[in-house]
Amino acid sequence: MEIIDQHQTLLYVLALAGGLYMTWGIGANGIASAMGTSVGSGVITIRQAVVLAAIMEFCGAYLAGGEVADTISTGIIDGRLFEPVPHLLVLGMIGALLAAGIWLMVASMRGWPVAATHAIVGAVCGVGVAALGVHAVHWEMMGEIVATWLLSPVLGGTVALLLTMSIRKLIFNTVNPIARARKWAPMYVFLVGWMVSQVTISQGLKHLNIHFHVFSAQLLAIVIGVVLALAARLMMSRIQLDERVDRTFQLASVERLFIPQMVFTGAAMAYAHGSNEVANGIGPMAAAIQILVSREISADSPITPFLLLLGSVGMVAGLATYGYKVMATLGHKITELTPTRAYCATVATAFVTVAASGLGLPVSSTHIAVGAVMGVGIARGIGALDLRVIGGIIVSWLITVPVGALLGAIIFHLLNTVLA
Repeated sequence: MEIIDQHQTLLYVLALAGGLYMTWGIGANGIASAMGTSVGSGVITIRQAVVLAAIMEFCGAYLAGGEVADTISTGIIDGRLFEPVPHLLVLGMIGALLAAGIWLMVASMRGWPVAATHAIVGAVCGVGVAALGVHAVHWEMMGEIVATWLLSPVLGGTVALLLTMSIRKLIFNTVNPIARARKWAPMYVFLVGWMVSQVTISQGLKHLNIHFHVFSAQLLAIVIGVVLALAARLMMSRIQLDERVDRTFQLASVERLFIPQMVFTGAAMAYAHGSNEVANGIGPMAAAIQILVSREISADSPITPFLLLLGSVGMVAGLATYGYKVMATLGHKITELTPTRAYCATVATAFVTVAASGLGLPVSSTHIAVGAVMGVGIARGIGALDLRVIGGIIVSWLITVPVGALLGAIIFHLLNTVLA
């Protein structure tokens, strides 16, 4: 406790700086999973993607980002073991933020789509072991988190594959694909709007002290979904196409009709990414600040609107700087994307990510996105995938956890040596 009393202001500044640095890395690297498919399909430009993602990532992080933060900040290491030495937990959380931020910065500069969740969880484990030994880590919680990592690409790929097959059956393999696209596409937009709205209303807004009854929340989510579907239909009606042309031209026209849908789904994906990934930065930061303010370790670290706002700002800054490098990797190199394929991958990623965020599961949106793009490619056969690129991405996933743990342990020892 003496160390906290002596260096409270410095530790507070380091915690805020570490959280901001970590969320900057999340923005710089996570933009690939949020907007890579939209850019890769040629629907929007990189500049447009950064602007759209900046707005929606901010909204997702601020309105629906608190649930997962509780898991990151309190569930990985045993806070009770740190009660006699709370300063070690403060130094550990700061060290974890700096370690994960460093790795994300390196990966972003190289264009590697690594998972921020991997980096911070590995770093938290590393500082826990470095501080008090292997017994300080909740390995059963780690097992659950690792299971979500393994399940993430499978879920993303499965949902994307089902969506691709449904569009093929309901639209492409019909007598009049253009007419069918005008009929069914708004329904897909409704599903996106309903899902994102439902999770935001029921889970995210409670962190802003805004509460809805279950029935009211469901009704509001349905209304938002219907409004978005009507807006999509209106946008599609402005695209004039001749339905009497040959079939090849009709199929190409269907791709044009799905371009407006990608505006909605790209925004939903950015929102979903923000709601899940901001927790990786503000969770450890909240734990450190809670100890500095209360001088005790609590089972729950309050995720205040200010911390969510700070994390949102950090992510937006990351998107505007190095996000384009990772975006190019995911958007072009795994498989060839068209508007409808990108649409299926983006919707699948948004669905799985937002649902996991609402359940408090720190899944990797990068894993989900890669799995979704693979699912879209599998619909056309394994030959449509670049297995060498996929293999490289998987290797980057595997080394992120140990690298994060090693960096976390090193930075923790440095901080403890300097301040102890």
